[in-house]
Amino acid sequence: MEKTATADAGAPATTSTRGILGDASLPFVLRRVAPGPETQGRIERHWSTRWDLRGRDPHVQRILPHPSVNLVVYGGIVRVHGVPTGIDGRPLQGHGCAIGTKFRPGAFAALTPLPPAALRDAPVTLERAFGPDGRALEEELLDLAPDEDAVWAAVERFVAPRIRDRDPVFALVRAVAADMLGRSPDARIPDIARDHAVSPRTLQRAFRETIGVSPKWVLSRYRLHVAAERLAGDPEPDLADLALELGYADQAHFTGDFRTTVGVTPAAYARACRAAGSLTST
Repeated sequence: MEKTATADAGAPATTSTRGILGDASLPFVLRRVAPGPETQGRIERHWSTRWDLRGRDPHVQRILPHPSVNLVVYGGIVRVHGVPTGIDGRPLQGHGCAIGTKFRPGAFAALTPLPPAALRDAPVTLERAFGPDGRALEEELLDLAPDEDAVWAAVERFVAPRIRDRDPVFALVRAVAADMLGRSPDARIPDIARDHAVSPRTLQRAFRETIGVSPKWVLSRYRLHVAAERLAGDPEPDLADLALELGYADQAHFTGDFRTTVGVTPAAYARACRAAGSLTST
């Protein structure tokens, strides 16, 4: 898999580049680009992926999603994808591309009247998310695709004037999400809340209102991203040591959490990665 990236020189990262699961030997080209200065506080990054599977079997690309909303142009349609609670599987065949914008955790809530729960596990049209302006944006994006730079520029023109000057709830969520990325995997929500001078209940409410999931869910998701990366990169992982390093009480809890979310045990995932020669960090 070819990978290119442009670093975001503005606001601190609130999501990592982990989370892509499966066979990295397939002919994908993944591009990541930082947003412009007017929108970098709300947009984490723009991205695109192109594939050519002609002459090969269809492929389902599995993703362990981030706590972010994505606006995606793919296959002649435009959709807003909320925060999936489980694995996100994207069926791919032939050749094509997907062009997207990943918003920072909690950022999308101020742009739409829809509650975060309405976006979770069910993509919605731009018209439903934004009303008539969304329908006009969808038509513009479909006209511009597959020119990814033009699509991203149009999204930024749409988002920039809709950003609130003051949004203290989102500011808290963004700061905490960035903090979570740098914390040790055994971090605890009460400690994080204390360090941001709020109560755990206040933090819980802020995350529910803006992301639609709890702070504990986000922290657990970031921890599983680390776990998947470590399992893919270590041919013989010591699962008991990894469980303790990640902050689990024991290997059994780690195995249960990983299997519930990813669908296989850590040992099975490590074996599959060895067999495919794949990496999850893209």
